[in-house]
Amino acid sequence: MSSTYTSNDLVNAIAAASKNLSARKDEVNRLNVFPVPDGDTGTNMSLTLESVVASLAKLPIGASAAEIRKAITTGALMGARGNSGVITSQILRGLCEGSNGFDAVSAESIESALAKAQDVAFHAVRKPVEGTILTVLKDSAAAAKYARKKKMSADEALSHVVEQAYASVQRTPELLPVLKENGVVDSGGYGLAILIDGFVAALTGKEGPLVDELAFARDAAPKVEIEQINDWEGSEFTYCNEFLVDSDVLDKAEALDFLATMGDCELCVGEAPKFKVHVHSNTPDKVLAYFLERGQISEVFIHNMKLQSEERTEKLEAEQHAERKPLGFVAVAAGKGNAKILESLGVDVVVSGGQTMNPSTKDLLDAAAKVNADAVIFLPNNKNIIMAAQSACELSDIPAGVVPTKSVPQAFAAMFGVDGEASLEDNVEAMTEAFADVKTGEVTTAIKDSKDAEGNAIADGDVIGIADGAIHAVGHSVSDVVMGLLEHMEADDCDTCTLLAGEDLSDEDFQALQERIEQVYEDLEIDAHRGDQPLYPIVFSVE
Repeated sequence: MSSTYTSNDLVNAIAAASKNLSARKDEVNRLNVFPVPDGDTGTNMSLTLESVVASLAKLPIGASAAEIRKAITTGALMGARGNSGVITSQILRGLCEGSNGFDAVSAESIESALAKAQDVAFHAVRKPVEGTILTVLKDSAAAAKYARKKKMSADEALSHVVEQAYASVQRTPELLPVLKENGVVDSGGYGLAILIDGFVAALTGKEGPLVDELAFARDAAPKVEIEQINDWEGSEFTYCNEFLVDSDVLDKAEALDFLATMGDCELCVGEAPKFKVHVHSNTPDKVLAYFLERGQISEVFIHNMKLQSEERTEKLEAEQHAERKPLGFVAVAAGKGNAKILESLGVDVVVSGGQTMNPSTKDLLDAAAKVNADAVIFLPNNKNIIMAAQSACELSDIPAGVVPTKSVPQAFAAMFGVDGEASLEDNVEAMTEAFADVKTGEVTTAIKDSKDAEGNAIADGDVIGIADGAIHAVGHSVSDVVMGLLEHMEADDCDTCTLLAGEDLSDEDFQALQERIEQVYEDLEIDAHRGDQPLYPIVFSVE
């Protein structure tokens, strides 16, 4: 039996699998307890898949199967990051080559694709190690072979592969001693299982959560003895080198022999004229010189793994020893400056977003999951995000509440109303009262002709000032519009003005604006910061 999945179905399933892996990359990263982390496994694998999706997005509607396969292999090769990313790129290449010649998804085509993926990936790694991503790939290929022999349908075969991929991941600690010693499974193998699971779920239309048989791994990861395995001292190689090579004369076998003299974890994959090189070495200059003699290089990444290891270990130790709080906070904001201010006021996680990029309920729930607290409060900071925050409260695994802030300045005021000894409900009430008198103004540029709150004409390109959801000031300069908006908002009756400069407003213009406000409103205390928010050169509040 075969399933009539279209090329578009397969492409969409790849995109969904990429999104799923990206969402769970931190979960995969946490399992990587080796003292010499080659970047972070989950991050590198997800970046590789994101490059594939970007490559597929460039295809014209109705692209042929051959064009799709080429886009996948090219995107994977060009975007492969780290050892795990390069291996993932070879798995994808093998899947494409193994599926060539089949008109439909079937147990036979699935077996062929995974068998070829195993062959290509194992040939790319000079010294395959059991208990890694390669083991999970091998076991997945064996599962596909079994499914074909049992004459399973395509959907049955895919589900069987998913089950066996996770089962293989669970066995990795028995095959690789360092995993067993630290109470975790292999991160690369887990990443591959998540990838396969996401693809199959999207392709077959599976509803509900994906397979989650490894909760024990996530629970155990933060508790392993991280500090005892930070044994970088004595490790032979310091730098992870990866780059692309464009050459018509490069001999892969000779290149691999050379790389073996430079360090370990050597990979040289691809075909003329495009190759991807990866090696751990103490002499990046010699590595680059060799390939420069044979072609052109690009996309060069050289990472100091010693520093990566130290930083990662410190981060994990801090997470382990962080005291659980009774109450945590998640806020939405755009701009690094705004995020830093919120964090300085006690916000635990800042979700990037705002007027032009509204985070989803899932984004907010994912952020809440990172907060080490018994309860959490969401500050949406935008009227369009309040409903998503309320949904997140209803779905949250821990008690949660929403303080319905509509701007970042309102969140600043709300955080001053926090009482560490009070209950969740009392804090929501107190924080809501704390920002009640905060009036927010936003200045941006009109993108089309319109009218202001009084019916006056607005031209495309005019600077506009917004308060209470309506346009109340129009002009040709940010400074003029801010002054007009302050007048409308009756700043004369206020005590404090908080100014947040956008990413496109210069320090000189920001300083000049502050001086102009001080001249007109002598009694108004100005609190100025760089918020670095996009599109809005000035966001301010008065109270």
